[in-house]
Amino acid sequence: MAQNKIQNKTQVTPVSVDDFIASVDHPTRRADAQALNALFREITGWVPRMWGPSIIGYGQYHYIYDSGREGDFLATGFSPRKTNLSVYIMPGYADFSDILARLGKHKIGKSCLYINKLADVDLGVLAELIRAGLKDLEAKWPVTPG
Repeated sequence: MAQNKIQNKTQVTPVSVDDFIASVDHPTRRADAQALNALFREITGWVPRMWGPSIIGYGQYHYIYDSGREGDFLATGFSPRKTNLSVYIMPGYADFSDILARLGKHKIGKSCLYINKLADVDLGVLAELIRAGLKDLEAKWPVTPG
């Protein structure tokens, strides 16, 4: 029963998304973050919020696992990390290999996509992937604007 009380390490913070993006040191990574922010805003229609110190999230969902653990997490988003752009768009419930095959240069993790720079990928395909990831997530958990 104590498992239910465990808080996610990544929580919403009051930090301004625009201030965070402006603080990104690398000029290409900063420009890519601005472009991703515009893309995610256009696709979701949601105002982003900072999750933890470095993740820009759009929307959120509440989950309850079979174990009884529950919490809230961002529905989709990204982080302009020093080594790459981490894009959180694949909740792991569906196979997006057909879309990923058309994306361009990337690597995938358990629930995120790693892109060195936006110039390496097709932004139209990335938009398709973001939409597909949200649709997949919404089929399992109700998603709200935040």
